[in-house]
This record gives sequence, structure tokens and C-alpha cells, in this order.
Amino acid sequence: MEQPEIRIITDGACRGNPGIGAWGAWLRAGTREKILWGFVPDTTNNRMELIAPLRALEALRRPSRVRVVSDSQYLVQGMTRWLAGWQKKNWRSAGGGSVKNRDLWEALSDASQGHALHWEWVRGHSGHPENEAVDGLINRVLDLYGQGGAAKEGEGWLT
Repeated sequence: MEQPEIRIITDGACRGNPGIGAWGAWLRAGTREKILWGFVPDTTNNRMELIAPLRALEALRRPSRVRVVSDSQYLVQGMTRWLAGWQKKNWRSAGGGSVKNRDLWEALSDASQGHALHWEWVRGHSGHPENEAVDGLINRVLDLYGQGGAAKEGEGWLT
């Protein structure tokens, strides 16, 4: 059976770093679409950039061909260039220190298993329609829940 092809567009942001944060993921497979989003009251921008594709990959029900589109070089470089070295060096960075956000990198590595993944970087805030749409989504999440709210996750369109 041929694996379905899925396009996942992700973004994450914080107001303050650390500060209140949100992430979003837009999953597209043919004519089917799904939106995932989350709010975290105290986090970092990098964590939000990692949680978005993690939640999207966790939502997939079977092995798939996946193109993950992100404006985070941290995410794309981490998954394509640094991850294997970190694992080989027992989660030590090139400078010898502990890898930051190890919990999320490990979870992303696990969630990637069984999928044929391609990671694509796009410049943020440059008019890329899908990236701009997900950026708008996470700003709406921050606006809705950023006034002292607790952590939340959801799916579907925010109204």
C-alpha cells in the first residue's frame, strides 16, 4: 500500500522569551486538512517551534510521506544535521554541554519513526501563504489565552 503524502506547516512563538507561548500545525493531505494548536503560559520560543511538529507527527495514524515546513532553522537544522550527532554523543552538544530541549528532540525522533520525512525551511514573515496562516493562528491563540490562562491544546479552526 502506498503511503499517503502529508504536508505539515508549523510555527511557534512566544511573547517574551521565556514568556507566554503558542504553537500551531496545519496538516494537509489531498483535500483533507486539520489544524492543531496549543498555548503554554511559561515557555520558550524554541520549545514552541519543536512542539508544533511533534504534535502533528503524533496525530498521524499510519506511516506516511511527510513534508514538514517551518520557519525555524533550529528545528530544521536540528532534525537534519544535529540530531544524529547528539544521539551518538549521548546528548552532548558540539561544545560538550547538555543539549537543550532534549526531551522534545527525543520525542520528535521517536515520532518520526516509520515516516519518510522531508524538513523544509522557509523564511518567516516573508509572504509564504501557509507560514503566514499558521503564524496568524498562533497569534490568535496568544490573544485568546494569553491573559493568565492555563495550558491548552485543541484542533480544528479557532473561532
